[in-house]
Amino acid sequence: GIDDGKDQSYFLHAISREAVAGTFFPLGSLVKDEVRRIARDHGLPVHDKKDSTGICFIGERPFREFLSSFLPSVPGRIETPAGAIVGEHDGLMYYTLGQRQGIGIGGRSDSGDLPWYVVDKRVADNVLVVDQGDSPWLYSKAIETGVPHWIGAPPAGVSTGAEVAAKLRYRQPDQRCRVRVAADESLCVTFDEPQRAVAPGQFAVFYDGDRCLGGAVIRRRVPLPAADRKHARAAIS
Repeated sequence: GIDDGKDQSYFLHAISREAVAGTFFPLGSLVKDEVRRIARDHGLPVHDKKDSTGICFIGERPFREFLSSFLPSVPGRIETPAGAIVGEHDGLMYYTLGQRQGIGIGGRSDSGDLPWYVVDKRVADNVLVVDQGDSPWLYSKAIETGVPHWIGAPPAGVSTGAEVAAKLRYRQPDQRCRVRVAADESLCVTFDEPQRAVAPGQFAVFYDGDRCLGGAVIRRRVPLPAADRKHARAAIS
């Protein structure tokens, strides 16, 4: 779609080539403001309805309350990357990487004024890892994915490393990267620039210009090497 703020290719990347070939996108050549104008001119009462946000199909309700209806809470420790215990969480599923609000550990007398962020979730021992400021622990230079779905043929050179762009979340600007297929047909993706708050379980969707190539589920993020984290911490300080 030409409307960068409403383009849905990130969510549609897993559709088969045959299905895409038979699908019509009647609003794909219009921006949202133009759609609203046409609706207003035709007297449609929804022409000024607010845009839906979040998980639109569950309605406007607290996200934590929604999850708690399906998943039991399993409290655990909140630790810093150095292993210091700074609190207790309600259950790892309630938190996302990069989250700042709702962690419940602000205002500690021994930690200064910088905000706390979720930088990792250690599922094996049920630990939520947090750090202050724009922590280098939030950044990854590479990711590993599951087996990808390509709408058409895989990008040329993917066996040794194809240069493409990727989005790791909806509406993210294109991120230049190199994609290489591994022996088990999963992908190793290395980025030109470190990526902030990469969330395993989300999709990495690949592009060649404005053409969506396909995508894969992010299986693991590769944190910055220790030396790079040290350098980044010094630069932030």
